[in-house]
Amino acid sequence: MKTRLAGAIALVTVLAAAPFAGIVHAEGNIASNATRLPDLTLDSAELTVSWTEAELETGKYYRWRIVHDGGEEFQIVAPDLFRNSWINQVVINDLEVKPLGLHSVEFDDEGTIDIWFVPIRPGNYDFGIAGFESRGMAGTFVVR
Repeated sequence: MKTRLAGAIALVTVLAAAPFAGIVHAEGNIASNATRLPDLTLDSAELTVSWTEAELETGKYYRWRIVHDGGEEFQIVAPDLFRNSWINQVVINDLEVKPLGLHSVEFDDEGTIDIWFVPIRPGNYDFGIAGFESRGMAGTFVVR
């Protein structure tokens, strides 16, 4: 009788744990140490961006700093990247915004915007300066 009871308890334990066997949990605080991407500098006189491609990893925390000289009003759009990432915060002039979603950020004057995010889905995601993409002010995030 004791053997049957012990066997039944062992079977119930194994069956109860089975759905969780393949689940992996992150250890620690994923949003505590961001990998800083090279600053994306927007040059309004030359109509250029300082880089056009960045390789990222899913599940890794990043800080994307965008720096603008203020010579032209620019809107940076990256809706597919933002839709496929967890956006932790956007920092403008040391003021933090905790968005539920994001489509773009816009500069009306010179300044710096930091976007802190974790890509959650692999793919190639374009970004660009609205209206200036055809002039080369665009790029791609390659997320693996």
